[in-house]
Amino acid sequence: MSAIDEIKQKVDIVDIIGQYTTLTKAGRTFRGLCPFHSEKHPSFFVYPEQQSWHCFGACGTGGDAFSFIMKKQGIEFGEALRFLAEKVGVTLPSRSGTDSRKDEKERLYQANEAATQYFHNLLLNSPAAEKTRNYLASRGVLPKTITDFQLGFAPNSWEALKQYLTERGFTEGELLEAGLLASTDSGKTHDRFRLRLLFPISDARGRTIGFGARVLDDSLPKYINSPQTPLFDKSGNLYGLHLATQSIRQQDIAVVVEGYMDVIIAHQYGLNNVIAAMGTAITEKQVSTIKRLTRNMLLALDADDAGEEAMLRCVSYENTLGTEVKVLILPEGKDPDDVIREGVQSWQHLADNALPVIDYTLKIVTSKLDLTTARDKSAAVERLLPILANIVDSIRQDHYLNQLSRLSGVTYSRLEAALGKVKANHHRKETKPAQVSPVRPLHSNPREDYCLALLIQHPELKNTGEPSLREGLLPEYFENSENREIFNVLQSNSDLPSIKACLDSAVWEHLDGLAAMKVPSGLIEPKYADCVLNLRKDYLRGLEAKRGVALTLAAETGGTQAELAKNEEQGINVSIQLGEIFTQKARKGQ
Repeated sequence: MSAIDEIKQKVDIVDIIGQYTTLTKAGRTFRGLCPFHSEKHPSFFVYPEQQSWHCFGACGTGGDAFSFIMKKQGIEFGEALRFLAEKVGVTLPSRSGTDSRKDEKERLYQANEAATQYFHNLLLNSPAAEKTRNYLASRGVLPKTITDFQLGFAPNSWEALKQYLTERGFTEGELLEAGLLASTDSGKTHDRFRLRLLFPISDARGRTIGFGARVLDDSLPKYINSPQTPLFDKSGNLYGLHLATQSIRQQDIAVVVEGYMDVIIAHQYGLNNVIAAMGTAITEKQVSTIKRLTRNMLLALDADDAGEEAMLRCVSYENTLGTEVKVLILPEGKDPDDVIREGVQSWQHLADNALPVIDYTLKIVTSKLDLTTARDKSAAVERLLPILANIVDSIRQDHYLNQLSRLSGVTYSRLEAALGKVKANHHRKETKPAQVSPVRPLHSNPREDYCLALLIQHPELKNTGEPSLREGLLPEYFENSENREIFNVLQSNSDLPSIKACLDSAVWEHLDGLAAMKVPSGLIEPKYADCVLNLRKDYLRGLEAKRGVALTLAAETGGTQAELAKNEEQGINVSIQLGEIFTQKARKGQ
């Protein structure tokens, strides 16, 4: 039995969820107020027999204990796995010294936390930090905000932090690995940050993992960050996330800016769903992190060439989020914090008038070209067609293809033919995933496993065939959290090494088994279509049964007419969808 299966057997989902919201027994279920949104009447249900939960209110989502902890704490599957393993006393298997590595990483967290307190105390109290305090005051940063973000000051010394931390038991090796020290060619170590304003960078749990640092004179570079460490990955972390998580969930949108000060001023003015990418390049890892909190993302990067390039790269992330990414267009020469300090209403007006990122992309690219010339028409098509080729939704792709035709003066049919060539070139570059020896996990769902095996071994299924093959499979159709985690990663990765790189090591064994599962050759698309149809049917049947229980309880306990009507309407919709599935299966003679 795998560690994941052992945790599932030992965990009591009622006990886990009961720590976050009051649950009342109702027949064979438990219910309470949803811990993810505000409500007056309970629409959140827990099912002990299935060890699952579902919200029939605004959230409309559900899952198991793993997905609950991930959603509630804003953490990844691996962190939820370790959280629950500790709760139920399951020892996770060590992989190449993972256990000892965990202790080493804990020391790095402690070193970073000690450094944060050291820098923060100097900013508040050191005479040498007077210039830094004046700078923050000139930018309108209040004392409470300085404390909330634990801002700090690094003195003009080569060994002040090194001496402070080594006296507290940390070794030079630990401080080097944490990125707090740097070494010379001769091997001598010294403080990495000197005479700078410090911005501690935290993970989703609020633990310091690295630092950003700004000079207060004209020297270059203006900003430096901690180097890549076992804790800090600039491409994967988001500044201010630990303070923004709750607001992002409540408002169902994340606003991504470029700089530290943009986030700090935004939060000071009550715009608590703002986070920063710590540079202009938004990465796939960062988008995946945001997706766990919301599918809605608003970009508000600086209005310069670098910011524009970052927004152009973000077009492909719409597929990851499954919805439009929007762009807040800043006034020329102004950063987000400039606009916010002028007035929150001005900022909100810009947010309300944000453009879909593809509309913005078309506007930016074509505004720099003379589309009355053949050369610039070709340049526009060459630049924009690869972007449009990445759009998964065929209706949206057609919409923007028509728009490009109108802007460029190139006929739709010519653009469509050129788009086909772009897609064909893309598919030829795809590589087949490596095969490994099979390992079959216990207590898996055969239908879920088979569907994932098809997707892993035939990545072309994500982009070819009927719309139902591309868009009909949803994460909620997977009951097993490890399968749902693999499916989410598959949306933006095709080859096995890149899939593995995005997953916790605890899931690798299961992934290897799926990659090596024997899948009969031939008729792959029909097999996949049938699998998607059956997974959807299983999901809807389960939802129908759960909704029936919720409706009965609501009627027995005097639910409002509006609530009863809403539940009944949702139940009818589920029945209609099931009817459509049975009709499709009947046509296929199943």
